[in-house]
Formats: sequence, structure tokens, C-alpha cells
Amino acid sequence: MPRLICRVLPVFYVTVVLTFAQSALAQETLSYKDLILRLVDLEHVAVLPAAGESCAQWASWDRSSKYDAETGKYVDWGANNDGPNFIRQEGDQVVMAEMKGPGCIWRIWSALAQAGHVKIYLDGAEEPAVDLPFVNYFSGDTAPFKYPLLSYNLGDLGCRGHNLYYPIPYQKSCKIVADKGWGRYYQFTYTTFPDGTKLPTFSTPLADENADALEEVNDFFQSSQGIDPAGPRDGQETGRGTVRIAAGGTEALELTGPRAITAIRANASFADREDEMAALRKIILRITFDDASEPAVWCPAGDFFGTAPGVNLYKSLVTGITEDGGYAFWYMPFAKKAVIELVNEDTVDRELEFELVHAPLSRPFDGLGHFHCKWHRDTVVLPEDRWPDWPLLITEGRGRFCGVMLHVWNPRGGWWGEGDEKFFVDGEKYPSTFGTGSEDYFGYAWCHPGLFQRPFHCQTMTQGNKGHQSLLRWQTVDNVPFQKSFEACIEKYYRTEERGTQYATVACWYQAPGGADAYGPTPVAERDGYYINPPIVAGGFPVRNEPPGNVSTQGMGHFKGRWKDDDQLWWTGAKPGAKLELAVSATKTGTYDVSVVLTKARDYGIVQLSVNGKKAGEPIDLYNPTVIPTDPIPLGTFELTEGENKLTVEIVGANEKAVPAHMFGLDQVVLQKK
Repeated sequence: MPRLICRVLPVFYVTVVLTFAQSALAQETLSYKDLILRLVDLEHVAVLPAAGESCAQWASWDRSSKYDAETGKYVDWGANNDGPNFIRQEGDQVVMAEMKGPGCIWRIWSALAQAGHVKIYLDGAEEPAVDLPFVNYFSGDTAPFKYPLLSYNLGDLGCRGHNLYYPIPYQKSCKIVADKGWGRYYQFTYTTFPDGTKLPTFSTPLADENADALEEVNDFFQSSQGIDPAGPRDGQETGRGTVRIAAGGTEALELTGPRAITAIRANASFADREDEMAALRKIILRITFDDASEPAVWCPAGDFFGTAPGVNLYKSLVTGITEDGGYAFWYMPFAKKAVIELVNEDTVDRELEFELVHAPLSRPFDGLGHFHCKWHRDTVVLPEDRWPDWPLLITEGRGRFCGVMLHVWNPRGGWWGEGDEKFFVDGEKYPSTFGTGSEDYFGYAWCHPGLFQRPFHCQTMTQGNKGHQSLLRWQTVDNVPFQKSFEACIEKYYRTEERGTQYATVACWYQAPGGADAYGPTPVAERDGYYINPPIVAGGFPVRNEPPGNVSTQGMGHFKGRWKDDDQLWWTGAKPGAKLELAVSATKTGTYDVSVVLTKARDYGIVQLSVNGKKAGEPIDLYNPTVIPTDPIPLGTFELTEGENKLTVEIVGANEKAVPAHMFGLDQVVLQKK
């Protein structure tokens, strides 16, 4: 890499609000302003956690998911009734969360917050510190949460999901209860500090006293995404230059410590979208700290800036891509040396505008962790009783988990993300964070296929839940400390071999030198071009056209009745006039009586079937008030050839009593040779 030329920072950077000075590290006493400033403090996450520090989550996850200590197995681990659950009932109220202090709630989320009151009791007080309709936690206009970039409903962007990022500290205890009518689904994410930490007890007057700090953070989130919240640091140096990387080549830069990388920016031009997607997966950013044997950062260049595949414009607090290129403000301290490398694994030369900002450490390196950022796909396969867990990060040592970017390739469509996040800290058998759905972890709700961007979470690319999706959540303020080990999983219900659905992730965390980082390089052939449309096989039937809507295998074991293999081909999201073509195999050429076993339900349609282009009987009305399998339905006698024949399903309407969803379910095709 050519020598990066230092330059003077433009006035734009100098005018960043300087009140975002870093709060003192390793404090025993934290003021409320200190906690507010943690919302924009990207240096604090590099401080290794003290003993007794933790982050966990209370949520409405399905409690039927259990760990059986006697067998060492997980039971009903994919249970999915995640909306109505709580700790216990007390009279007309439900207890949502209970925590011992000293602690602080950082994040509150709901998919469906309604008018019933949610009350937060702190430190044994008889009166709640907060008593509001749950929906007003997220309205952005209700005291004490009257800051629209801290308290918001993504419905304002056309998406769904309620979020509050706002510190609610307590010294001894916290209890959260809800009245009837509060809504459905919730999450409360909180940090517990080491014993002896002194925290204020939250109250509306305390918030009013610190309104200036809350307003500054809100204003920064409103107008200054894309700017390092720390502002210019003493002794900071900025280098910028054009980097030309030959095909198969590497360009490198070495920094001498102790210092920290505080910002990385890059920009490039591409021939077209296809070239852009390929290049940003084939150019690798690799950073090695303090003579470690393996890099701590190994990530495709595009994914490092928080979105994939290709360039997708957005802004968050930590990362983003604008018309001027990508930025990342991860704080990366090192004691002796940092080697930054750009590796071009493409077959063509590439050219980037690259900027690196670095500065002296604000405290000795002892007690800090190295920043780790790794990209991977399907690295670890867990035991079958852990299905549908998909590992985001598995590591050993001491550090802090800081979130992920997830790229989903979902070629056949349908809702891919029912899966909950589960975080196992320091060898836990049952996770201390157990979520309620993939979209809920990323801060939206109800699988809404819309774009949104907020400081800590974004959906930067979507193709309507069919095709590419890209999401991120950076857990800087609600990072998860660990002392010995950490495992983060998210449930993946759609198996790759069934629907072609595939995940790729970038996990970000801090770790003490010497900790286990098991993620090595992924070959270029596995990073680019794997997102293809595989043949559809649903319910055992090969699909031979590209029908509108979604075709999948649906498990039927939980319905009354009997389906062969306890599943069926399920066609949803189509309308009258739509056709589905299926391959049906005959062992020999000849004359056959053909019959089918279908499914009836209240939201199923009326269909006309054909065999090898010949109409098969009259339209079949699949309406029934409950879900049932039919008896075999004769379609007629047909001449079939050895091997593949075609069964066509056309939706022609719906019963006037039916919910007009026009669904179709096929269990069996029965061929009887005459």
C-alpha cells in the first residue's frame, strides 16, 4: 500500500459536539450523564469487563423450550409461541422482568405495544419510577422519553417495531409489571454492574436535570450519523490515498503503538452492480494486532461496512455507506503494532480510495481488548437437539460481544426469520438472552420487508423477503460481557437443503489478547456466487416452473389428522389465475388411475388440476373450517410415460366462506396402473 498522506481534518469534523468526552474508564460511581454518554461512547466497549459485569434480557420467549440436565439434551428448542409469556401473574398484572442491581436498562422493544400501562419499580419503591401506556414508551413525545431518535416506532418509516434506547439505572433492584391490554411481545435488555458500583436511581426529575445531555445525543443521532461521535482526538493522524491492488495481490500498512485505529473509510468504482457485488466480496480487509499469529479482523470489504451484497446506502452510529463511500468507527486499540492489509482475491486489478484515522490511546493498553471482526457461513454444525440454532459467534476468553451484520439469501421466499437469538455466556446451559424472533433482534417486527436505518440497527437491503436481505444490530451500549466463553446463535428454520436459504454473518467483538478466535479465512469461491436459485422440492414434489407466491414444505404433525410423512407441499401468496407445475414420476409407460390427497382449511382456495396438459376432473373446493386432509380424490384415467409427468395446479377462486388467501396443500399423488 502506498504511504497514506496525512491531512488536516475539515471543519465538519471539528464541529462535532465536544461534550461527548469519554466518561472515565473503570469508574465505581457513574452519574446519569455518564450513562447517557455511553450511548455514543465507542471507546468504552474496548475496555475488558470486570468480574461481575453482565448483560442479559428478559423477553416473552416461549418457555416450553427447555434444557434437560439429566439427559444433557435440549427439548422443544424451536418452540415459537413467543408473544404472551412472562415470569408470573400477580393479580391483574403480569411480571415482565425482575433484576437485582446495580444495573441499567438500555433497550426496550415490542412488536405490538398497546395502551395498557407498563410500570417500572426501582430499588424497592412503592411507586413506579415510570408508569405509562406501553405504546407511549415508543412515541418519542412522552416524558421522560420525549426524544424521537431514542424512542420511536418504525411504523413511521413504513416498517413495524417499537424501540427505546434510553438508560434507566437502579442501585438495588428493578421490577417491571404490566396491566391488561399492554400488547404482545417484549424485550428488556439490561446490564448488571459489579457489586460496589454506585448508580443513581432513575426518575423523571433526574431525566429533566440531564435534559441537555439527552437532547445532545438525540440531536447527534438526528443529524450527525457518519461522524465519529468522539470528535478529533489529541494526537490524531489521518492518512488518505489511492490504493491500487493487483489481482491476487496485497497492499499493507504498519502502525506502531500504543495507538488505536479510530476510523476507516473507503470508496471505489465498479463496472456495474454484478461487478460491485463480486468485488466487495473478493477484496478482504485484514488487520493483525501485536504480532498475533492470526488476524483479528478478516472480512470482505463490503461486509465490513455493515451491509451486503454490494453497495447499499445507509447510516448508523458505527458503520455506514454514503455516496462518498463506506465508514466504520470501531475503536481498535493495540499495544505495539497493527498491520492493515487489503487483499485482492479477484482476477482483475482493483483501486480504492482509502482513509485511516489513528490516535494515541486515552488509557494504557493493559485492560483493553483487541477488536475482532470475522465473516463466516455455516462454520459450526450443532447437535440435532439444538436445531434450529445457527451460530453467529463461538469464542473463548474474556471480552464483549458487540453485534452482527447478517446477510440472508432466501431464494424461494417466505418468512425466513422466525428464529430467536440465544446468547450463552461463560458456559451457561440455558441462555441468559433468549429472544422472540430474528426481526425482533434487529429491532423491527412482523417480518416487514422494508428498509430502515437507526443508530444501532438497520435493514439496509431487502427484496421483499425473497432474495437478498441485509440487517445489522450493533450492540455497543448493550454489549454482552463474558469472562470465559461466549456463544451467540440465531434460529434458522429454513434448512439450506430444503429451500436454499443461506446465512452469512459478520460478528464483531472485543477480546483479551490470547483468547480463542477460531474463524479463519473463507475461500473466495464460498464468498461470492453461492446465492443461486436451487431447484424447488416441496413436500417431496419437484417444482418445474417459477410460480408466483411461495412454495414450501409445511410440517403438519401439529394438526389433527394424518398426512404422509407429517408434511405437505404448501403454496401460499398466489392469486386466481396462478399456476404451479409439479413433476410426478411413473415407473413405466402405461394407463393409470390418478388420485390426489389434498388439504382443506378455511383459507384454502378452489383449484383446477391437469395431468400432462389434460384437464383432470372439475374444480376442487378446498374450504373447510378446520385443517384436515382429504380422502383420495379421483382425477381420472391418464396415459403416463415412464419417468417425469406434469401435474398442473391452477387457482381458480375461493369459497365465499373462505378467508381469501387462496392457499393450496398437496399431500400425495397416487398412481394405480391399470
